[in-house]
Amino acid sequence: MSTDEIMELALKLAGLKEIPEDSAIYTGGKNIRKILFGIDAGSPELLLAKQLGYDAVIAHHPVGGKAAVNSYKVFKRHIQQMVAAGIPENEAEKAVGKKLKQMEVEAHTRNYDHSVDVARLLKMPYMNIHTPLDEVGRRKMSEQINSKIRRNSTVQDVVSALKELPEFRKATTEIKIRVGNAGNPAGKAVVSHGAGTNGGYDIAKAYFNHGIGTLIYIHISPADLERIKADGKGNLIVTGHIASDSVGINPFIHELEKRDVSATTIGVVPR
Repeated sequence: MSTDEIMELALKLAGLKEIPEDSAIYTGGKNIRKILFGIDAGSPELLLAKQLGYDAVIAHHPVGGKAAVNSYKVFKRHIQQMVAAGIPENEAEKAVGKKLKQMEVEAHTRNYDHSVDVARLLKMPYMNIHTPLDEVGRRKMSEQINSKIRRNSTVQDVVSALKELPEFRKATTEIKIRVGNAGNPAGKAVVSHGAGTNGGYDIAKAYFNHGIGTLIYIHISPADLERIKADGKGNLIVTGHIASDSVGINPFIHELEKRDVSATTIGVVPR
């Protein structure tokens, strides 16, 4: 496979037509049969791949070029997820606005070509695939919850449904109910994922103000968590960053293997 074909495969799995701003092919390549895939993969992993005879390195998180500088733009995907959950578009845009501006400012701090230059020097095909694989994971988690949760289900029932996925069973981290109690009615449950990073306080508040009973984040800052707790609305489940990323990564790895491309993973929770 080529790097272009690999990216196209990820887009197809996610149902996306264009490469999102937080994903990119940094150095292209063809005839790729052996990949080193890391949730985080930079200069050390590039050197390791070169030494061990890999054909390409794929990172999950954005590491360079425009993907590093423009990755904040995918945060706008929260708007379409919120609208799909019944939140008015103007309120969704307002909930996203503050953190989006903060992320744009922070993007200017990044050393965006360090690892990319290393890849060029090593002549190693190098790319990252973030939002497409997170979207695969979001859909898988949502489908799992929707297939198990009924009108009288509790928050614990949502947790139990997610724990049936092998990545959560095998992870070192545990799924946590950070706001609310296990016995609370779950109500309508929404997985907020696949938009660059978690929505923090403002997006959670918007969901709870518009009838979402249980919100699922993959991680959250302590400061945002305390603000959500203080509001006393809704239930918040946090599933764990690496385990949740792995839910979307593993189906992609499986599809590569079906195409006779072997992949060694670093930091991914196995199926």
